Amino acid sequence: MAKYRKKPVVVEAIQFTGKNRKEIVEFVGKSFIEWTHHLEIGIETLEGDMKAKPNDWIIKGIKGEFYPCKPDIFEQTYEIVV
Repeated sequence: MAKYRKKPVVVEAIQFTGKNRKEIVEFVGKSFIEWTHHLEIGIETLEGDMKAKPNDWIIKGIKGEFYPCKPDIFEQTYEIVV
């Protein structure tokens, strides 16, 4: 067994606030699949359709794919690039 470190990769992301529908739709484009009355959005991902709730992050991966990420995992995994 060996230990591995994730390679540094810069990704684009936007946090879903529950009130920024327009920005989310512009960011994910055709991957946006629904907007429900429960303030959840559907995102088409490589693993199938996934839902994001307010405060979740929507990440654009290195191959242009999108996926949601819980805020605590996002904070542990990513830092802002300046």
